[in-house]
Amino acid sequence: MTSENPKKSQLYTRTGDRGESSLYNGERRLKTDRIFEALGSVDELNSSIGIAHHYCAKSANGLESQLIEIQCNLQDIGSNIATPRHDASETQLHNTTFDEGHVETLERWIDVLDSQLPPLRNFILPSGGESSIFLHQARSICRRAERTTIPVVEAQDADETVLKYLNRLSDYLFAAARYAAKHDGLQENVYKKAKSGREASVQTRAL
Repeated sequence: MTSENPKKSQLYTRTGDRGESSLYNGERRLKTDRIFEALGSVDELNSSIGIAHHYCAKSANGLESQLIEIQCNLQDIGSNIATPRHDASETQLHNTTFDEGHVETLERWIDVLDSQLPPLRNFILPSGGESSIFLHQARSICRRAERTTIPVVEAQDADETVLKYLNRLSDYLFAAARYAAKHDGLQENVYKKAKSGREASVQTRAL
């Protein structure tokens, strides 16, 4: 359905057309600022967990509700990062505080998952089916989100609990990926050092 004179959508404001955007406290910064770099990484992480959630739901491995809770927490982390702690009102600080209890919840989930997995004796490659692979991908993005958030926390623009959560979240996603592979009955590929080019060449000639 189309309209000749549609009302202007609220999806675009045009205020960022010159490469700037606003933070929660009203401050405007360049979109290349470290805060927006961290926000972008956290947003990408959230999207990647959404993909993992889709495949976990398809396999009914029981991780779905945890992943949704994590996605909600990442939204709250974005609010925390977007509110420089040293230049925000008491109300803004209260509304965007990220509780350390979320870190403890992740640790409990990790303990439960890890208790059901075989001991880890090799480096694991991203593998083990769709749910597992996309959880591994989310883990990799989580590591980047953590790296981009470090300078924001160091500048006291975000709470340290945000950094703790992202660090623990990558551990959770690793355990969840292994658990998903086990649940689906699919094998995880392990790292094996590749032969050098010379060794491979000799072996090829011998064949």
